[in-house]
Amino acid sequence: MVIADDLVTETTPLLSARAVPLSSVWKTFGNVTISVLGAGVLGMPYAFKRSGWLAGSITLTAVAVIMYFSLMLLVQARRVIESQGAGEVGTYSDLGYHAFGRAGRIAVDVLILLAQGCGCVAFLLFIGENMASAFSQPYHDHSHASSHTLLSYSSIEATHMQKRAATGTMFGLSWGDKTTYICIVFCLQVLMASINSLTRLAPFSIFGTLANIVAMAVVMRADITKIFFKGGIEPVPAFTQISGLPFVVGVGIYAFGCSPLLIPIESAMQERSKFGGVFGWAICSIDILYTAFALLGYLAFGSQTQDIITLNLQSGIESTIVKVSQCTGLFFCFRVNIDPVYELLERRVVQGKPSMVLRSILVLGIAVTAIAVPNFGDFVSLVGSSVSCTLGFILPALFHLRLFRGRLSLGKTVLDYSFIAFGVIFGAWGTISAAASILALSF
Repeated sequence: MVIADDLVTETTPLLSARAVPLSSVWKTFGNVTISVLGAGVLGMPYAFKRSGWLAGSITLTAVAVIMYFSLMLLVQARRVIESQGAGEVGTYSDLGYHAFGRAGRIAVDVLILLAQGCGCVAFLLFIGENMASAFSQPYHDHSHASSHTLLSYSSIEATHMQKRAATGTMFGLSWGDKTTYICIVFCLQVLMASINSLTRLAPFSIFGTLANIVAMAVVMRADITKIFFKGGIEPVPAFTQISGLPFVVGVGIYAFGCSPLLIPIESAMQERSKFGGVFGWAICSIDILYTAFALLGYLAFGSQTQDIITLNLQSGIESTIVKVSQCTGLFFCFRVNIDPVYELLERRVVQGKPSMVLRSILVLGIAVTAIAVPNFGDFVSLVGSSVSCTLGFILPALFHLRLFRGRLSLGKTVLDYSFIAFGVIFGAWGTISAAASILALSF
């Protein structure tokens, strides 16, 4: 999104609504689906590994249901504000402004920016780990490893020296190390930061979504082949330790996160009265897809399931093409996702003028963070439990309580406070748990 310099003010919302043709029911369904589906789904099988297949299935569905009712509070609040003639609400930030004034708008903008920035870190982690897997030749102990799986993450770490020797180095960086690819992406993204119009990048964002869908299809086919034709179902527990619960909650919240785009999508719908049903069917369909994908991946690879399921694909041309295609899509999604962050920093620091220095420093910080984070799954859970949880559960209920104060029944008031309690409890638990795991792997 690019806004003319003379129109940019401190109160200009991010992700602002634009005049677009009204969407049909099916197009709205597609918009919701596209806004939800992302790279986070590829961490679902690992989440089930941490929690158990039954615990993961129940928890994921519970998160989907609670997320649906919580986000619908935003839609209800928007409709009431506009019906009273209090002003137009085209974005989540607008709703924050009507609820808590300028502080509400800034809070929403900052959280959206954190979500966008953390999403870019996740993109780099995904690109680094998958490219390292695609273009390296991991050491295999054939007496223990099946020909249909790659070594587990711990096994790869245990044979780190052999792998570096086999793959070669460039400027001291190994082709089998995620750092190499993150550094390459950093250099390219600094060059792409000079692009001020995102119109030409829009098709590549769509390509990234399609690449995710294709990757899911390829992984599910590999899962089905292994389960039914090449080895059977791996013995997996229905429940593991209770410590796995906040992890799967965090990953689930991250994977279902669409709060910044929900109001613009609903505003663009031709028959807004049907949005609740369309949104519900979309969330239900995605939950079924996520659960099936996670179950197949976990049942196929069992204890060998990695934090990004594509790392479990058998080495070969097909898996390499899938990984490279998806990483290419995420590379362009990175540029699109980081644009609101550029916009806010430039608005605050250089009066809205494009600044290559600020953009380069920001991309460098994201790249350094991605290099420092040891595990994609724990990072996704951390973001889901903190930023996404606040945007998806706590703020919708707070805004609803504020905007409807004195007019809510006891039951609806209790429901709003329940959403807040859920967000605070699982948000804090998941954030602490994920942060502890990341620190334990880092030191």
